[in-house]
Amino acid sequence: MKKAALPLIVLIAFSLFTLVVMAQAEQSLVQFGLQLMSRPDTAQVVIDLYILAVLAGAWMYRDNKARGKSFASVVPYLLLTAVFVSVGPLLYLVVTSLAKPAATSGS
Repeated sequence: MKKAALPLIVLIAFSLFTLVVMAQAEQSLVQFGLQLMSRPDTAQVVIDLYILAVLAGAWMYRDNKARGKSFASVVPYLLLTAVFVSVGPLLYLVVTSLAKPAATSGS
């Protein structure tokens, strides 16, 4: 549980903040994303975040595979990552740190 404490705290705090922001938003998440992509300075930040999201997705996929689990078991985390970027990897860290450790590979 100690290993899951920090990602769990960040996950809860960020998820609550996201819910509050989304509840108060005057536009949809899609409209907001399109608005961000309409200017080069904000588009750079969005692209940067999604590069990190792809890297996190690759890490989750490889870690999940090393744990001997099916691809289907990582799909929910990948979908959360595609929409909310950091929520997927944070939840994955929490869940996997509460489970048994990854198997060590010979490579």
